[in-house]
Amino acid sequence: MGTTTSKNDTAKTDAVTDDKAADPKPAAASEEQATAPAEKAAAPEDRVPDTATDEAHEEEPHPEDVPATGQAAPARRGIVAGAGAVAGAALGLASLTGTWAGTILSERQGVLGQIKLQTGQTKDQIAAVYTAPWHTTALVNGTFALIALVVTGVVLLRRPQAAWTKAVAWGGFALAVLGLVVAGGMYLDLFAAAPKLSAGGS
Repeated sequence: MGTTTSKNDTAKTDAVTDDKAADPKPAAASEEQATAPAEKAAAPEDRVPDTATDEAHEEEPHPEDVPATGQAAPARRGIVAGAGAVAGAALGLASLTGTWAGTILSERQGVLGQIKLQTGQTKDQIAAVYTAPWHTTALVNGTFALIALVVTGVVLLRRPQAAWTKAVAWGGFALAVLGLVVAGGMYLDLFAAAPKLSAGGS
């Protein structure tokens, strides 16, 4: 009996060995199944994006996007200086060519002179109709010239400034000085004396 059992066990063991040798796939499959969880466990770590690097790129703005606060103030000062130079030049030119305000005030003064003549408040017809409007125009032009001098002078005193700003400011300053001289000559009747009535005409 013992001998028969040993032979049977030996036969079964040989059969199992033969089956394993004949079919190596299950063993290989079991090895793949054993290694697969390890690879799956390692895979998510390998696929994790570098969030720290991405956040660093997102948090650090591009140098061109960052406003240059140190350059903003000089730029604003340059714009203000340029605008002042242009305005001063325009005011200086207006002091020479005359303005709408000067024309209106001159006409108003002429109307007031005629009213004075008609009401008997004055008998000097030339002063009421000619001299007063002429002097009013000179005063308005002189006022524009003074404003132009102040504006262009302030622009020229600012440092630093662009070359074109300095050029326009100097041009406006020259026009303002010339306008002031012309306005003063008009008011003092230096360029043309006020007309006078002859003794026979009175």
